[in-house]
Amino acid sequence: MAITVVHTKAELRAEIARLLAEHGGRRGSGLVDSPAPRASLGLVDSPAPRASLGLVPTMGALHDGHRMLAEAAVAENDVVVASIFVNPLQFGDPKDLERYPRTLEADAALLESVGVDLAFAPSVEEMYPGGDPLVRVTAGPLADKWEGASRPGHFDGVLTVVAKLFHLALPTPVAGRPAAFRAYFGQKDAQQLAIVRRMVKDLDFPVDVVGVPIVRAEDGLALSSRNQFLSPEQREAALVLSRALRLVDERATAHEPLEPDDAVALIASQPGVELDYFDVVDPDTLEPLAFACRETPFTGEALAIVAAKVGDVRLIDNMPLKAR
Repeated sequence: MAITVVHTKAELRAEIARLLAEHGGRRGSGLVDSPAPRASLGLVDSPAPRASLGLVPTMGALHDGHRMLAEAAVAENDVVVASIFVNPLQFGDPKDLERYPRTLEADAALLESVGVDLAFAPSVEEMYPGGDPLVRVTAGPLADKWEGASRPGHFDGVLTVVAKLFHLALPTPVAGRPAAFRAYFGQKDAQQLAIVRRMVKDLDFPVDVVGVPIVRAEDGLALSSRNQFLSPEQREAALVLSRALRLVDERATAHEPLEPDDAVALIASQPGVELDYFDVVDPDTLEPLAFACRETPFTGEALAIVAAKVGDVRLIDNMPLKAR
């Protein structure tokens, strides 16, 4: 089935309602109510699967990492919608916003190839009529560190547009039953994922947030829309980030002290790479876990995070850590 591309909020809502009415339950992957209590009373043999909608928020310039997000959503939901919107609220540098690639035709083709039903590609005016919104969602203390410290206001912009997308894509009931609603985000933006999950929890959004693992190129570089701005020499230099992450991952797996300062020194030894931060943090709170990183053997689970500039290109990466 060919993908449908819509550009207005009204079109988005109408298409979601139509698609759910036509295809709700087709994949049998929605949440299913337990039949046991009613079956024991002889009232029902087997309930129908609950219709489900998957949302994949993106800014376009899609790559294989986005493909994995879309594939996960298609596998788990009856209807899938992807948004393609370069959100000006999350850019601090106007030049960065201006040069962000816009590749709608190619993006729609990629989404169609994996079975996404609907693409929502609004204009800035459609998303923010009358200019920048006066009321925004604030990310709070979770945004004071790491990417938030380097990009003030970035996560407020992210949460504001994500909140709007959650409201706009909220699925309509099917056959009188609420549809399941899931949103898919990449683990590569680990701080964003943690903050979106916290917003959903704190503000009671009726959506399940699904994190999808990082996709890496064969050389180990985490896929990003920004990678296209790297020269061949810069790309080679950028590989030091994944090497540093693997260093602490190997120590975590071996139940050894992580000694993240060694990873910092490794990155510092690479010409052309300017380190912003490298640390090991709690995956949920993003607080540093210094007590588990030096001298004592690593136990439990954590997240190694890194950000650096390679030339003029800012890259981020991370790796979940778990003692075996």
